[in-house]
Amino acid sequence: QVQLVESGGGLVQAGGSLRLSCAVSGRAVGDYAMGWFRQAPGKEREFVAAIAGFNTNTDYADSVKGRFTISRDMAKNTVSLQMNSLKPEGTAVYFCAAGRTRWATMSRDFYDYWGQGTQVTLSS
Repeated sequence: QVQLVESGGGLVQAGGSLRLSCAVSGRAVGDYAMGWFRQAPGKEREFVAAIAGFNTNTDYADSVKGRFTISRDMAKNTVSLQMNSLKPEGTAVYFCAAGRTRWATMSRDFYDYWGQGTQVTLSS
């Protein structure tokens, strides 16, 4: 059974940085694509970043390009999201997701496993 556990959320000032981590069990992080999504209050869950399963190809939402970086650690079987220059609209619950294909994709439909999420709150 695949399980994902996020950590690293918290309260941070706008302009600051935060690093989220996702511990994966039941599957190697290099076997399939991994992604990060976020859901703000009253809004739908949206794509943030993804990393392919067979190489280091990545994809990002336009809103975070140049500020966020997704990476994985094969030895620790974790996926991380480094978030820099955070903006107030970044307040949301951030979810880690494990894909059903090796291709990095923005679509939620291609992710089969989800973590419980970690809250990120931005203060202005």
